[in-house]
Amino acid sequence: MDGPALDGREDGFSGLPGNLMMWILILGELAVFGVAFLGFSVARALDPVAFGSGQAHLNGPLGAVNTMVLITSGFIAARGVAAGRRGRIAGARAAMLGAAAVGSVFLAVKAVEYAATLGAGLSIDSGGFFTLYFLLTGFHALHVVMGIVVLAIVARWPSVENLETGAAFWHMVDLIWVILYPLVYLIR
Repeated sequence: MDGPALDGREDGFSGLPGNLMMWILILGELAVFGVAFLGFSVARALDPVAFGSGQAHLNGPLGAVNTMVLITSGFIAARGVAAGRRGRIAGARAAMLGAAAVGSVFLAVKAVEYAATLGAGLSIDSGGFFTLYFLLTGFHALHVVMGIVVLAIVARWPSVENLETGAAFWHMVDLIWVILYPLVYLIR
């Protein structure tokens, strides 16, 4: 008979980094966003002209900047996990706080984009495209806020499991944006 997993878990999921409950949450969140992305795709297929017109009003370059911001932040979080695994607690804390700070840049850029869109007279009531645009990007931005909070908490209590758990959530936020950006901004 094998001994217990090195991380103390004997639940059969010891290969997953971080806490199993976070992975269950992540799968649930991915399912919710997946359904939302499917709904967006169906709505676009039903009204491609209106959706193409709506996309023309978006700031694709700001969306690209935000993509790079989240990828960079995810890299910093991964470096924090690596530092924690090597016992470099100060480095892990700094990396998680750095990832949170860079994640905050995403929110600032998104605020600029929303201000420009709203300033052009386009709102959640400006047709199906903008209803879905604001709902999808707003729901994602809420997850960015939650992720920043998680990263800050993990920086305060940087056990390896906490670091892995926080980074897993943050990478889910990254992954959702990497799908959302081309779906909403680029694909015609």
